[in-house]
Amino acid sequence: MKKSAEMKALPIISIYDGSEIGRVKSLVINPEKGSVDFLTIEHEDWQVSVKAIPFKKVVGIGEYAVTVENENAVIDLNEIPIANQLVNKKIKINDTRVMTRKGQMIGNIQEFYVDDETGAIVSLELHTKDSTYFLGTEHVLTFGKDIIIVNEDAAEYFKDTFEQLTAPQPQTEEEVEAIQSQQYGLETIKLKQTELLTGKHVIEDIYNLEGNLLIAKGSSLTESDIQAAQEAGPSVFVDLTMNIK
Repeated sequence: MKKSAEMKALPIISIYDGSEIGRVKSLVINPEKGSVDFLTIEHEDWQVSVKAIPFKKVVGIGEYAVTVENENAVIDLNEIPIANQLVNKKIKINDTRVMTRKGQMIGNIQEFYVDDETGAIVSLELHTKDSTYFLGTEHVLTFGKDIIIVNEDAAEYFKDTFEQLTAPQPQTEEEVEAIQSQQYGLETIKLKQTELLTGKHVIEDIYNLEGNLLIAKGSSLTESDIQAAQEAGPSVFVDLTMNIK
């Protein structure tokens, strides 16, 4: 599963020749299917028309890049009527209000999670006046332009964490150990990244996803700098690793 924010701004890499096609600009939502059907592309040479990649053409979405077989995966949205219609609907999920079918306003969407294999939207992260909750999209009736409509009993299915929503509680010692091992592996990778990058010099300013300066050009990287880049998101961390010496 991937957060929508984890996909935006990722480099799009052609497996065929190892070239960067562009970066993910936005996710195109299909409200009828409740899925991400296309990834639009940001590329400095493509200013006239809107280019995109059908989600079914995506080979993988990793921490540092989206991969496709080759540049033939790219389409011009103006030449694909269905894709162009979806873009023009301008369905967004983040910062959209959530209302029950009986008219009760229950929160605001902060983030959503996508199955990186199929493009299906599987969970909504919503803020209420009291807390943050996670809700499976099986309770969604309508992905609207201005409001998302859910079943009237949706609040009964709120979960406190995404893990509670998607993963069954481990029943055996082996399952507990497997989860702990996976978490240990992720921490080990981050520690290795810190070891490799500490002391390196930054040759360009590094900004977070909000456009705020995170690490200034000329800085010598510290552990806290590297941790800040890791926490800012994969695309920010990629920018950092590409601008050091």
